[in-house]
Amino acid sequence: MKVEQLKKRLDKNRPMTSITLRMPIDVVEDMKRVAPQLGFSGYQALLKAYVGQGLRKDMEKLDNNNVTALINSLKKHGVSENIINEALADVAHG
Repeated sequence: MKVEQLKKRLDKNRPMTSITLRMPIDVVEDMKRVAPQLGFSGYQALLKAYVGQGLRKDMEKLDNNNVTALINSLKKHGVSENIINEALADVAHG
């Protein structure tokens, strides 16, 4: 995730919206039971955490897939492995 995106995600005052989500009653009851044991104030906070975890995981996969596709394209266009590795090291070290 890019630094600017991360800063926005950490902003506690970012805009929010309400959604309606239909879930089985037993799932909601289980979340209500589990939430306090995991340190959450309620099941909605737990649900937000679950969604956030899944989203971060998928975003990372998508970002990695894009990087992999770019690397493969560069190789196909004759860019050497050494130059690609140097560029990746530059990006990793800021």
